[in-house]
Amino acid sequence: MSRTGIAGLAIATIMLAGGAARADITIGIAGPMTGSKATFGEQFKRGSTKAVEDINAKGGVLGQKLVLVTGDDACDPKQAVAVANEMAAKKVPFVAGHFCSGSSIPASEVYAETGILEITPASTNPKFTERGLPNIFRTCGRDDQQGKTAADYIATKFKGKVVAIVHDKSAYGMGLADQTREALAKQGIKDSLYEAITTGEKDYSALVTKLKQVKADILFFGGYHAEAGLIVRQLRDQGMQTRLMGGDALMTEEYWAITGPAGEGTLTTFSPDPAKNPGNTELVKYFRAQKYEPEGYTLYTYGTIQAWAQAAEKAKSTDWKKVAAVLKSEKFDTVLGKIGFDSKGDVAAPGYVMYVWKGGKYDYAD
Repeated sequence: MSRTGIAGLAIATIMLAGGAARADITIGIAGPMTGSKATFGEQFKRGSTKAVEDINAKGGVLGQKLVLVTGDDACDPKQAVAVANEMAAKKVPFVAGHFCSGSSIPASEVYAETGILEITPASTNPKFTERGLPNIFRTCGRDDQQGKTAADYIATKFKGKVVAIVHDKSAYGMGLADQTREALAKQGIKDSLYEAITTGEKDYSALVTKLKQVKADILFFGGYHAEAGLIVRQLRDQGMQTRLMGGDALMTEEYWAITGPAGEGTLTTFSPDPAKNPGNTELVKYFRAQKYEPEGYTLYTYGTIQAWAQAAEKAKSTDWKKVAAVLKSEKFDTVLGKIGFDSKGDVAAPGYVMYVWKGGKYDYAD
């Protein structure tokens, strides 16, 4: 080979090596980007997009830029499995998702088989982290924590009142309702009505009639904002002042868009709101300048990607085993505060508090 050829080959090799060093790292987010729960998919997209933008502005991860790919599971278990397989085909090392527990649980089986690390910002069913899968984590709390918060509040603020419990049969909704029911029973409080509804229905008059019959003072609802909003509106239409309490799936302004003034006083459990943390003032300003309120799981998704990125840097790798080991042994500075994870993958962070809807916004309850 001529000297020119050798030199050209050397240059090409150097360029190829340099290109490899600068290759992007593709990571995924997965959630309900369409369908009745798309408001939460929007929270995921907003939080993850900004997190990736900010991380890349500081040099990326391991000297490489992050690229985000999105999977839409519409909160459907079968679609979630399909999304997980798509992520595996794209060889992503990490997925922030899913939203619904009923999606995260089956999708996590695929991620375990294909070597993808999953951190959900939002799936609260205890089963998610109770199966011993070493590659799964969550930055949100669990329904057994959330249920206890709800039960404690009911026992303190609604002592001697008639309690009804309703769920939507989903992994999230039924799980939360049952955890709340169990926590109430431990305090000697027995519900006067325990019912299930079908999601997607528009007429809940039969349920309202049953609530009337037992004279329910407070209704704990395990389910999502669309059904909760219709139920509370139909309660008010029938002249009932039953107080509605729900979980974190009511933390969206779409809930109020459905209820209007009928939603006034609705109680909901959720983790401490990172948007109220003074350290996140500039980040919140950014979102509001975009005419977007960083509600619900927006900042939880941002913090999820921060935790993974910091763990990958400390592990000096995106290999899920190495990153998982760091996640379970270190602490991470995020918009959620300084967080870590236990051996199951559950987050070590403050638990749940109670919020109340007033005038179309939610804030901490007394």
